[in-house]
Amino acid sequence: MTKHDADIIVIGAGVIGLSCALALQRAGLQVRVLERTGVAAETSQGNAGAFAFTEVEPLATPGIMRKAPRWLLDPLGPLSLPLGYAVQFAPWMLRFWRASWRDRYEQSTRAQTSLMQLSKQCLEELITSIQAEEMIQREGQLQLYEGEADFNANRESLKLKQAQGIEVDLLTGPDAIAAIQPGLSERFTHAAYTPAWMNVCNPATWVERLAQHFQEAGGEIVITHVSAIQPGSDSVTLITDQGSQTAGKVILACGAWSKSLAQSIGDRLPLDTERGYNTTLPAGAFELKTHLTFPAHGFVVSRIDGGVRVGGAVEFGGLRRPPNYKRAQMLLNKAKRFLPELNTAGGVQWMGFRPSMPDSLPVISQASQTDRVIYCFGHGHLGLTQSAGSAQLVKDLVLGEASAIDRTPFSAKRFH
Repeated sequence: MTKHDADIIVIGAGVIGLSCALALQRAGLQVRVLERTGVAAETSQGNAGAFAFTEVEPLATPGIMRKAPRWLLDPLGPLSLPLGYAVQFAPWMLRFWRASWRDRYEQSTRAQTSLMQLSKQCLEELITSIQAEEMIQREGQLQLYEGEADFNANRESLKLKQAQGIEVDLLTGPDAIAAIQPGLSERFTHAAYTPAWMNVCNPATWVERLAQHFQEAGGEIVITHVSAIQPGSDSVTLITDQGSQTAGKVILACGAWSKSLAQSIGDRLPLDTERGYNTTLPAGAFELKTHLTFPAHGFVVSRIDGGVRVGGAVEFGGLRRPPNYKRAQMLLNKAKRFLPELNTAGGVQWMGFRPSMPDSLPVISQASQTDRVIYCFGHGHLGLTQSAGSAQLVKDLVLGEASAIDRTPFSAKRFH
């Protein structure tokens, strides 16, 4: 034991925090994780389980502000903003509008692409090192469109993927679609299939596997609430409900709960929450062959431990508003129309907080006023996808090493 409680303390035991902890531990550092609830107890447990490396386009696309008002006014639409949260949310929306300008959009897309490529490489290395291939579903993804007009409206997005070297097979007609996924409504006449897409069998058990390897190698996970960060000249002190703890450096990786802690040390970052909803159906609900995405409706259908998870959409509402499970039911009702043979009985509803930045890029950088606190949060709905690559960038920052990609687009200072 050094004069500190640990070389590194990571705040957060979700997929981002534990990926960082494991990477730093393997670099020879003594690491402790502090978590207020439990391993994968929040957003990391209930996502769709997708490693969405093909999703390089930010949410803030050119022209999206013409569509946003119509979506936002529909309380059950793919993008929702409760009226009572609108004033508080306005500064985020202004930055989102600026991020949708062509210059910022292109910058974000390049940065997203580089992080995706790094994350895919790091994930494959991680799968091998923790012997987890049996947890991976390499079954591709099918994006589905209702008619030629819907398909053509997404042409630019598909061309963008192809320009980045992503294999995308374009399909026309229900028969071609059924060859990959039988049982879909014939309303879907066009599709795009990305064969390299991969999923994890269950995102919660994936994070638990990371925690297991971390602990077996001597790492500590302590359940405690961190109320304050106090950087010093040669250490960082954390105030917790179990007393103070010190470390040489601290990694702030507690997702949507990172905002107030970052603000307390001088960084007012535009972090908000994409509240995502889903329903998980038991095994036998439907014979799903591949991950299904319905872009016009803002939701996906994925296979989780043999069952089916129907979820998605975006509701901006912060951390305190109660869940609106009508949104989960709405998605399930649509899934039943789109997959007529889907058995919707026995489902379990869930809502999680995706930590979202206006430009769709996470913050992976040192804090503005101290190099002893490193941020790693704000991944939106891509936390699982980008976890391994983000951990590599954090390790580089801690060790003072150059990174394989430019870290500048992920700096906390980009919002100053």
